[in-house]
Amino acid sequence: MHKFFNFDREPDFESGEILLIDKPKDWSSFDIVKKIRNLLSTYLGKDKIKVGHAGTLDPLATGLLIICTGKATKLIESIQEGEKEYEAVFRLGAITPSYDMETEISEEFDYSCITEEMIINTAKSMEGISFQTPPIYSAIQINGKRAYEYARKGKEIKLDKREINIPNINIQKILIPYVNLIITCSKGTYVRSLANDFGKKLDNGAFLYYLRRLKSGNYSIDNAIEMKNFEEFLNKM
Repeated sequence: MHKFFNFDREPDFESGEILLIDKPKDWSSFDIVKKIRNLLSTYLGKDKIKVGHAGTLDPLATGLLIICTGKATKLIESIQEGEKEYEAVFRLGAITPSYDMETEISEEFDYSCITEEMIINTAKSMEGISFQTPPIYSAIQINGKRAYEYARKGKEIKLDKREINIPNINIQKILIPYVNLIITCSKGTYVRSLANDFGKKLDNGAFLYYLRRLKSGNYSIDNAIEMKNFEEFLNKM
């Protein structure tokens, strides 16, 4: 595993650093990349510095976002291949077009018949290899545009199913209609789609209420830093 940036040593952003950022809610992954690029341009006194992220997080999600700088951007593809671990909350009894809180509830269902046993069995049934349809509100490119651009304009699009692997879904707490889970999954898995499929398997509805990335490959949120602390560090250098 390549060393990641910490506050205990002098960084070399051009030779390559891996920054583990605890992404706040309502920031897109690109927002973080842009902010860090601007900070490093000022810090280094250069207009161009390579900065990229290893795995998108939706704006409403928080947690581990891996940022690579300089020559470390060559590592992005290999870093992205690692398994991901998420803390998630599914909200039963309703669906939204985006499968999460980005859009309003479009349909509600009576969830009074759902039991804890049904929830546990459903989670277990979703483990292993399967095929998943990504949400239309996603950053997947179609004819040069992001899927969400079509979705937000009300245009119908069709996304192909993808093979995913879910080694483990561990239910932390059930307080119907909310289900707290820890999900370990392969690259390219959309937890929003998992939530939607979870509701369908219960003959009901569900959407993603909360999402936080805890791990990506060998990197953990335990070692992540906040953007404000990174900015303060650069200002003091």
